[in-house]
Amino acid sequence: MVHDPHAVPAQEWNALLHAQPEGRACGPFMRHEYLAALHDSGCATAATGWAPHWVTLWSRAHGSLVAAAPLYIKTHSYGEYVFDWAWADAYRRHGVRYYPKGVVAVPFTPVAGPRLLARDEAARIALVQALLAHARALGLSSLHILLGTDADCAAADASAMLARETVQFHWHNRHPARGGRLTDWEDFLASLSHDKRKKIRQERRKVADAGVTFEARRGAQITAEDWAFFVRCYRQTYHEHGNAPYLNDAFFRAVAAALPQQWLMFTARDAAGAPIAASLVALSDDGASPAAAYGRDWGAVARVDCLHFEACYYQPLIWCLTHGVERFEGGAQGEHKVARALLPTVVHSRHWLAHPAFAEAVEDYLVRERLAVQGYREALQAHSPYRQAP
Repeated sequence: MVHDPHAVPAQEWNALLHAQPEGRACGPFMRHEYLAALHDSGCATAATGWAPHWVTLWSRAHGSLVAAAPLYIKTHSYGEYVFDWAWADAYRRHGVRYYPKGVVAVPFTPVAGPRLLARDEAARIALVQALLAHARALGLSSLHILLGTDADCAAADASAMLARETVQFHWHNRHPARGGRLTDWEDFLASLSHDKRKKIRQERRKVADAGVTFEARRGAQITAEDWAFFVRCYRQTYHEHGNAPYLNDAFFRAVAAALPQQWLMFTARDAAGAPIAASLVALSDDGASPAAAYGRDWGAVARVDCLHFEACYYQPLIWCLTHGVERFEGGAQGEHKVARALLPTVVHSRHWLAHPAFAEAVEDYLVRERLAVQGYREALQAHSPYRQAP
């Protein structure tokens, strides 16, 4: 167990990540550079309620890293995107302590991917057992493995952790009727129902009529000035909603330098050419045609009707279509995304609660929640934006 990401060699961590079934195309988020940037910038530290307790397993024979997980000891539930506020409130009302708790996750990142890095299935199961033993030794109320892969969930299931399903919204580059990739933006629009197609065109026209244009830059094309403007927009948007931003300028500078090709930025400019908004998209890998793109953050310093939709959905989707990207993930929450062809997708987490009575109550709740999630998905699918539902 280590409290500083730099205590784990970056090369070994990343090699283990790349050995996972989805490890080479899961975005920058589980890379050592990304997690270290969260720590070094002060965004995810004990002072912000994210105390690193990374659990690692090493081969005695070879001294190599065989399993690892980014465990954080939390004193709150912010920045997780798998919400357990009701559980914490139930503990409080019964006079039982819920915090600190253990979370295996990427801080402030609602993107599913590998969480339990392991050489093989046996090592992954051993890693779960080590995580549970550490949680018990620290007297934690609970352990949560958030937004993991099928392999992660299978290993957690072997230790009888509780299963939870939640919904995100993803777009897939597939024609709903003929199959295969969509050819371009007009082909995408033609696949939608008349009212959805009309609505999107109206929203885009409002932005264009305001004289707003966009430019997309990736990797080294994104200048220091671009990053500085994006951070300004990002901060302002958080402050306008009465919240402190999770991330800071030092973090963005670090990931821009360490993982340049995995970032895509859209900058909006007004009729005079002045920047007024920016959105940031992460890419699954550094290839010319990444497998997936992940909408992350955005902000604006001027108000233009429908600018958010253009910056965060339409511009990224056009880029994905142009570059053959298979999937665009719009993140957690937001039923408004369905009208823009981001459809409900189930993501998975696993949970352990030390208190037997609460564990039984939460297990019963999760059974009912899964039925509710199924009904929610079916209701949303019934309002599919496509002419013929995929």
